[in-house]
Amino acid sequence: MGACSSKPSKPPKRNPYAPRDLPLPPPTPPQSNQNDKTSSPFYNITPVRFFQTNKNKTSPPRTGPYFPPLSPAKHIMAVLAKRRKGATEEVEGGMDVALDKRFGLSKRFKDRYEVGDEMGRGHFGFVVTATCKYGDHVGRKVAVKVIPKAKMTTSIAVEDVRRELKILQALSGHDNLLHFYDAFEDNDHVYIVMELCEGGELLDRIHASGGKFYEEEAKNVIVQILNVVAFCHLQGVVHRDLKPENFLFKTKEADSQLKAIDFGLSEFVKPDENLNDIVGSAYYVAPEVLLRSYNTEADVWSVGVISYILLCGNRPFWARTESGIFRAVLKNVPNYADPPWPSFSPLAKDFVQGLLTKDPRKRLTAAQALSHPWVRDHNGVEVPIDIRILRSLKAYTHSSPLRQAALKALSKTLTSDDLFYLKKQFSHLGNTESVTFNSINTAVMKHATSAMKESRITEYLSWLTALKLDFNEFCAATICVRQLETLNNWEQLAHCAYEIFDKDGNRPIVIEELASEFGLGPSVSLHDVLTDWIRHTDGKLSYLGFLKLLHGLSTRNQRKLR
Repeated sequence: MGACSSKPSKPPKRNPYAPRDLPLPPPTPPQSNQNDKTSSPFYNITPVRFFQTNKNKTSPPRTGPYFPPLSPAKHIMAVLAKRRKGATEEVEGGMDVALDKRFGLSKRFKDRYEVGDEMGRGHFGFVVTATCKYGDHVGRKVAVKVIPKAKMTTSIAVEDVRRELKILQALSGHDNLLHFYDAFEDNDHVYIVMELCEGGELLDRIHASGGKFYEEEAKNVIVQILNVVAFCHLQGVVHRDLKPENFLFKTKEADSQLKAIDFGLSEFVKPDENLNDIVGSAYYVAPEVLLRSYNTEADVWSVGVISYILLCGNRPFWARTESGIFRAVLKNVPNYADPPWPSFSPLAKDFVQGLLTKDPRKRLTAAQALSHPWVRDHNGVEVPIDIRILRSLKAYTHSSPLRQAALKALSKTLTSDDLFYLKKQFSHLGNTESVTFNSINTAVMKHATSAMKESRITEYLSWLTALKLDFNEFCAATICVRQLETLNNWEQLAHCAYEIFDKDGNRPIVIEELASEFGLGPSVSLHDVLTDWIRHTDGKLSYLGFLKLLHGLSTRNQRKLR
């Protein structure tokens, strides 16, 4: 059995609200050393952990490799070493003396709360129970995360705490988010007052289940995780450290509500901007995070890893060293051939594969995952607004009429499953007839928190002021070509779409016109490249040109052609 298959005989007392020093127990104890952890004043102060390992098994890739570096771990290890060295030098140079550890918080924590028992302790702090002493919530039991300022030995650590407080204060209003009540400080500590959850970690239940869940049990957990992840993404917040340790059950009941915690590594991000710092926990980190260019899709990868573990009890990526974990995440493909995978429904396997697709452009979003046939009929699942839709609409409004015609042709080949998801999005963002800027703005603002202001989602919507699309054009605008390419019948769909385009939207074009579609200037190589896109018999777009047009020309290719 794999990483989650056995329960420790005497699990250590843990802090359910703070970062874990220990992840899932190692699958082969005689060959694993739990005490052999990387020591770093930068990486071990926060939940950034790249730790214990297993041996990976691989199966043939689903759609072909997306990240092909010859030595993928070498660059990553160099980045981590450089950052660790910088943090060490900062401490050794005495810079922590000059650190401003004031957070502008109230200093009346001990006046307002009676502290109870300690619930657990982590590397960066500890958690205690407390009782409100007066006011409207007198007698209310809470959990308090206590962070010693002495632990904040670098400016990075201080900024982590500032950002966590900012995100906790900004995010609110979702059932699967741990409720934040208040924050205080004194000369020695920061106190974060939160909802008290007494049901333990998801990790504990994985151990108690013997390392794996039945499909229906797994769905109960996965749907709740996806719901809160989709909500965070709509607010412009990427969690960046999703793992079983960072989900708590409200009560000890079997059907208890699940709560996401620990936003210490979270960050605000706009829909079309990428982050580049390497953070997270090794077994759950997405490939694009290691390659330092990622957005909200990185969280969905982590949900995929959790889903894989819930169903089969093994981690999808194993190795015996830190660099080995990185190589496995970047290059290996999870094993779906060994038991218990053959006993699962094909839809369950397809669902997990959709989350663990290495190319983030082809990976399901959280909202798309909730539209997947494996979970969409489970206990009245609601499909939320998808942040990727806003990106797609913006790209469509900036596309040429020729490309829009190609996308309309492709949209006519959509399956009922694709239309299920798009109908849900259309119903959220529009009325019975059309989607407009006003309808989108109204729909998004219904779910807005102050986090949406921090991530400037509202500013992003300003690109859509002239938008007005009926359902058919909405489908063309929001279709994801990269995801369709992963389907076994992609070639058939593409040829069918080209026939529709050739009949309704194709027309004779010239090189200069095609170049202007992509904003390309005159170049010697321009004619050689774009000539292949034109059918020489009648001067219309060829099948190859049609496929290229669907994607649009990449920024890299534009630079090469200019």
